Amino acid sequence: MTYVGQSVPGLAQTEGGGSEAARATWRDVVAAYVGLTKPRVIELLLLTTVPVMFFAAKGVPELGLVVATVVGGAFSAGSASVFNCVYDRDIDEQMRRTRRRALPRHLVSPRAALTFGVTLAVLSTLVLMVWVNTLSAVLALLANAFYVFGYTMLLKRRTTQNIVWGGLAGCFPALIGWTAVTGELAWTPVVLFAVVFFWTPPHTWALALRYREDYANVDVPMLPVVVPAREVGRQVVLYSWAMVAVSLLLWPVADTGLVYPLAAVVLGAAFLLEAHRMWARTRGTEDLSVIAPMRVFHSSNLYLSLLFVAVALDPLLTR
Repeated sequence: MTYVGQSVPGLAQTEGGGSEAARATWRDVVAAYVGLTKPRVIELLLLTTVPVMFFAAKGVPELGLVVATVVGGAFSAGSASVFNCVYDRDIDEQMRRTRRRALPRHLVSPRAALTFGVTLAVLSTLVLMVWVNTLSAVLALLANAFYVFGYTMLLKRRTTQNIVWGGLAGCFPALIGWTAVTGELAWTPVVLFAVVFFWTPPHTWALALRYREDYANVDVPMLPVVVPAREVGRQVVLYSWAMVAVSLLLWPVADTGLVYPLAAVVLGAAFLLEAHRMWARTRGTEDLSVIAPMRVFHSSNLYLSLLFVAVALDPLLTR
């Protein structure tokens, strides 16, 4: 099996094509199934769920409710990732960033992966409906469906706006965390939903700029594939300013204490500085070693993590 004309290192070769399944141990298979759920994505999504529960509870929420919401949310996010891996297995085989996933390595069959994804979706719905509430379960199902049908199947391979609108699926955890505690929607989680919405393009475009050749080779029109790095940098800056502006709305909308707005200002300023620096580095060059887009990518992870930590700490420290 070859990728873009080159053999893949470490992939066992057989007469029927590359496969590691014949020599995989049960640990390899378990790790493969876990990998299909994209655990790092789950961690990030839960990071925008649990702090909102603290904010909604105006303190420490009930432990059992947190556990049920985390388990149900993890199953839902994992299910969506599995479906994504099944649908995108053709392009995952050709991309450096994804060709070590379970399906390209033939550690798990597409049918088995699909069954696994459906099972996780069912378990998520049952856990959330029984131990949380129906509204949270419905929101998790909507997020799952939008990621699979909206982003993966409809938008990803057709438009440069794929991650802008497809990223809506990743905004739902803020709503789920709130409804898990309150049983209803309100403007507060909508503001946090919008923060994640505007955060997603800078975060994803920085990563896509790093791997733009991968996306170009498989004809996925991520923004860095179809426009120069200079324009990508400009778009990152615009969305970053929108993100920071929306994050500050939580102060008046939710009547927070001072912990959250101070954190939002400091973190927002630091991230805007990094975004502007990347944009400046794109002037007159397409050299990724100069542009260093992964600095923005890692900074975006840190920004979102610390901002939502501030969301959790605000009611604990100021009320």
